[in-house]
Amino acid sequence: MTPQDLMNAYDQALASQDWKNVEPLMHEDVCVTFSSGTFKGKEQVRQAFEHNFSAIEDEEYAIEDLHWAFVGEEGAVCLYTFQWQGVIDGQPASGGGRGTSVLVNEGGRWQIVA
Repeated sequence: MTPQDLMNAYDQALASQDWKNVEPLMHEDVCVTFSSGTFKGKEQVRQAFEHNFSAIEDEEYAIEDLHWAFVGEEGAVCLYTFQWQGVIDGQPASGGGRGTSVLVNEGGRWQIVA
């Protein structure tokens, strides 16, 4: 798997709204920041993602406009925009923003660490 393959898999995993699809892509020491806070470690990150997945019904999610700021043998940094739409509390909702993912290659396996 290349860093680009990992980001494609991440896009598809997030669109599935199922942590079991996201979890294998995450490093044990993953750290993510959402508007609700910063979450460190796979367990906190799982809880944050599952909260978001349960809050947004029928979500459609997409990562777009990927820009690779750095790609090396042991790490990579990808900047992108994301868009989502779904239903929250029975009402249509949508949003988007900018994201950055930091990827590490440990033992030939690419994972998201931030």
